[in-house]
Amino acid sequence: MDRFVVGTGRCGSTLLSRMLAKHPDLFSVFEFFNGLDGTRRFAPDPTSGNEFWDIISQPNPFIAMTTSRGYPVEEITYPFAEGSRFRPEDDIPWLLVTTLGRLDPDPDALLDRTEEFCRSRPQQTLTRHYRELFTWLAGQGGKSIWNERSGSSIDYLEGLARTFPGARFVHIHRAGEEAALSMREHHAFRLAISLVYNLYPEVDIGTAIANRHHVGDGPDPVRKILDNRPSAEFFGRFWSDQLARGYRQLQTIDADQYMEVVFEELINEPQATMGRIAEFFELPGDGWINEAAALVRSAPPARLDALPPDERERLIQSCYVGNQLLGRK
Repeated sequence: MDRFVVGTGRCGSTLLSRMLAKHPDLFSVFEFFNGLDGTRRFAPDPTSGNEFWDIISQPNPFIAMTTSRGYPVEEITYPFAEGSRFRPEDDIPWLLVTTLGRLDPDPDALLDRTEEFCRSRPQQTLTRHYRELFTWLAGQGGKSIWNERSGSSIDYLEGLARTFPGARFVHIHRAGEEAALSMREHHAFRLAISLVYNLYPEVDIGTAIANRHHVGDGPDPVRKILDNRPSAEFFGRFWSDQLARGYRQLQTIDADQYMEVVFEELINEPQATMGRIAEFFELPGDGWINEAAALVRSAPPARLDALPPDERERLIQSCYVGNQLLGRK
């Protein structure tokens, strides 16, 4: 069975995947699909091993825009330590950003082994490439099954469902206002949302990507974006837009392939919630669930009430569509 955790940005999916990874047989693949080229990651045509490696190893320019300027991105697991192959100002193969660093203390060496494995694959569908890669990676850690989770993956639910027929999807969601305010504190989301909604008309997205490694002392419009915190309503709008796109794609998935999980219930009732997820994902055994539940410390602090009243109201309105789709009041 192919298993996926999907959601918007900052919805609690990272915590859920860390909890799932406590299962003794399960390897959680973190942030794999969301950094791949959206025009290539679910292409239907047969693909050679060399072409497959090119798809999954390309750098993501938004990461370079952020790390090269010294801003943190909490999802990055690559160490950037002395002796590491890459530095924060480099274009980093997407696999190294967060996926491989969770599996091996020497992600550079694992990258080389992964490249050798991928290039050795025959020409075949991307479905087979992905399944073989994830199974191979799971085996590197002594695991036999896998699940994948990427932030904002609700955006391409249909692509996942088409590429992995019969897969099961757990959609975790969080109150829109709090998800939006968490996004606003995240530099990569701040950059993406500013460009998506053209909040800085003087910054052309193509030029920004081309100049992702800023050098010299001249004006740096990307740094200007990273340093500023747009009004919360834009992040609420982005959250609602993601859910609207995701719910339109639900028609491509049978009801028995899909399960919704409320983030707040995962925090307040971790054992019971993980029990339901384990049953849906057909994960054998239950001895791991208490260990998974122990990862839950406390609910993140609420931010909504700290906003000025007018900004709070605009944020609530921008989240209205998403909250309605989720059945949240």
